[in-house]
Amino acid sequence: MKKTKLFAALLLMVVCAGCGTEKEQATMVTVDIAGEHSEKEVLLQDFMDVEYIPLETTDEFITQGVVMAISDKYILTKNYVNDGYIYIFDRKTGKGIRKINRKGQGGEEYAFIVSAVLDEDNEEIFVNSSKKILVYDLYGNFKRSFNTVGGADYMDIFNYDKNNLICYDMTVYYRDGEEKDKEFYHSIISKKDGSVTRGISIPFKTVKAPFVRQGDVITATTVRALIPCQNNWLLVETSSDTVYSYRPDNNQLNPFIVKQSSGEPEVLITMGPVTDRYYFFKIIEKKFDFSKGRGFPATDLMYDKEEDAFYKPVIVNADYINKQEVNMTENVGNGDVATYQNLMADRLIEAYADNKLKNPLKEIAAKLNEESNPVVMLVKYRE
Repeated sequence: MKKTKLFAALLLMVVCAGCGTEKEQATMVTVDIAGEHSEKEVLLQDFMDVEYIPLETTDEFITQGVVMAISDKYILTKNYVNDGYIYIFDRKTGKGIRKINRKGQGGEEYAFIVSAVLDEDNEEIFVNSSKKILVYDLYGNFKRSFNTVGGADYMDIFNYDKNNLICYDMTVYYRDGEEKDKEFYHSIISKKDGSVTRGISIPFKTVKAPFVRQGDVITATTVRALIPCQNNWLLVETSSDTVYSYRPDNNQLNPFIVKQSSGEPEVLITMGPVTDRYYFFKIIEKKFDFSKGRGFPATDLMYDKEEDAFYKPVIVNADYINKQEVNMTENVGNGDVATYQNLMADRLIEAYADNKLKNPLKEIAAKLNEESNPVVMLVKYRE
């Protein structure tokens, strides 16, 4: 990693050996962001399980494959364009089950899809359409809807348990530089009516949004605020110097990463998967070059618990002959899925033609054509 003018440090408090374990430790680790971090290459399959699901392509099922939710049985996708379609695929086979479209202006319809949550136990889909959530069954039949409490605008929303969702309210960002106006922005809400079951309060006073201003112009970046981590949750608040680990079984909130910083620009942090050995996270500099239209430079880092050291990770997929890197912090899964990424058909076909794939990916690529839907690669926690 190139040297920067940052003089920041992260104080990593490892509350547990892994997000899903009960054994607690009290290991303190610091890393100087201004220092050099060497690269460490690790085979993905050495610490994670990998599953490939080629999404079936038919005249009815043609999708850009934006993954919205993954459950034991299903994968939900949509398109980048706001066409309103939700595609339901079988997780094991990739076969298209059905597609739903309830886009419109009526009371039982959504104007656009911010995100969607799949509740497999109750066989419901929750469509987040800004300050309103609409609930459908797996056939697209409308069941109910509710407005968010207090005008909350949920950026992140996940399935929490049988009766609740867990959410992050991004309206806090609108008060950049001001004092917060709510006791909490992370909350657990009822699936029935959207009422707040429990607020999770993260201590801070002044709002520090992921924005950069120049006169009347504002540019922003996305900092993930909720990260499912097996049986626990990691909670990020850009206005706080601490990332917290939240344990649902005892409603316990513990510091997981404490950020200490000095100098400019300000540094933001968000998390990726946490395993028994490796902790993946991303550092984002809060700066933007308006003349070039580029900014918010980000750096992925990895803490290796066994070596008690930080590295710039190079995670390599062993199913490629050449070194194909995997970004561990780009997407977050849920349950047994730590992260995922889409493998586009044209690139797989090219790699297959150049004899750069191994099985099982080689066998999958041999059956694709240029018009095929993406292959979803699931990176799963190892039991």
